[in-house]
Amino acid sequence: MKSISTKFLKTALLLPLVVVGFVAQSQTTPSMPSVTLASMDSQKLVTKAKKDSVENVLKLNKKKADPDTTFKPVRRLWGYAFGDAYYKQHADALNRGGSNQYTGIAANRNGMQLRRIYLGYDYDINKKFSVEALLAAEDNETSSIINGVPSTSTGDLLADGKMSFYIKLLNLRIHGVWKGTDLVIGQVGTPAFPLLSEKIWAYRDIERTSADIRRTPSFDLGVTLQGTFDPETKNYGYDLMVGNGTSAKPENDGNKWYYGDIWAKFLDKKIVVDLYADYERLTYNSATASMVSRNMVKGYVAYTTPIFTFGVEAFTNMLKNGASVVNTSKVKSQENQISQSISVYAHGRILKDKNSNNDKLGYFLRYDNYNPDTKFDATHGTYTGLVSNYDPNTKERFITAGLDFQPIKNIHFMPNIWYNKYVSNVPGVTTDHDMVYRATFFFQFGK
Repeated sequence: MKSISTKFLKTALLLPLVVVGFVAQSQTTPSMPSVTLASMDSQKLVTKAKKDSVENVLKLNKKKADPDTTFKPVRRLWGYAFGDAYYKQHADALNRGGSNQYTGIAANRNGMQLRRIYLGYDYDINKKFSVEALLAAEDNETSSIINGVPSTSTGDLLADGKMSFYIKLLNLRIHGVWKGTDLVIGQVGTPAFPLLSEKIWAYRDIERTSADIRRTPSFDLGVTLQGTFDPETKNYGYDLMVGNGTSAKPENDGNKWYYGDIWAKFLDKKIVVDLYADYERLTYNSATASMVSRNMVKGYVAYTTPIFTFGVEAFTNMLKNGASVVNTSKVKSQENQISQSISVYAHGRILKDKNSNNDKLGYFLRYDNYNPDTKFDATHGTYTGLVSNYDPNTKERFITAGLDFQPIKNIHFMPNIWYNKYVSNVPGVTTDHDMVYRATFFFQFGK
């Protein structure tokens, strides 16, 4: 009994000492728990670094994959049309005027016609390349009557007389071949007038420019450089082109048409000055050992603002061996023609729309003086023109004037007069004229 009591007492005294020692050790030597926490923090840091690295790589890849937000591609379907309701009050008895739009239509004739329909599509492939396509149907006139006899159908018409589209423009533009200059390959607007002077005249739906009436190509198949000398301000520029000279038709003679144009804008682009020249060798007559060629020089000056525009355009066209002359002895020869034209016009605003800055009512007027051959001499004999649309025998005096009512932007209704006087270079041949009253309309969409 004494032995058991003694063991119990020793155990009871030893247990507190062991507990106290264990507690003391736990308070003075916390090495194991400390190492474990550090390892856990280190693992968290490594995991976070890996996660950040992956996120940075993903962000970088996404940035590389994202398109350039500064490039805004154009994919645009657009078009316009114009035409008239017309009444021809008087007709030239000799049906002069060549390809003028009312030549050959009898007096007191009336009708409605669409003179142009455009359907275009512009597409930017990327920053460097873009494409322009344009379908056109133009100049239809199917039922002209001259002295009771139907005339030949004209314009872009099918065999049954219905209007037909053709490919007027189709080209690839390479932007920035050098700073400020584009290279255009394909069927494109020429430097002659559509890129500048026609836009400032602004009334192609009323009448062509004087050079266009003589059918200097407004578009052609070839290669063009279009650029500015000052890309930042675009006050000075140029346009150079080599083309077939046959517009939408295939090349038929191997002779190329060379075009060149330089322009400048002054006084905050209010004054526009333009100088144009072209050259084409046309044909060679082996019988007379003479070459027929044309060389036009054209100048243009305009003052233009949103309220008022005034312009003057003039050309001289040197038609080398352009006229065939038969004298009184019936000896045939070829002579040079010097063809000249001056066109003066103005248009402006009468009334502005109260809800916008667009014109509500405007006006336009124009006068052209055209002499097909300043060297014409009736004593030399009988003249026959060898260059299309340059009949040497007849001078022309053209006048148009009218009002422009615009109910909303891009829709126009334009009552106007169209008058062309014919003065013969040949003594004794009568002077006469065409007079047409018209209600012209124009509408545009997609631009």
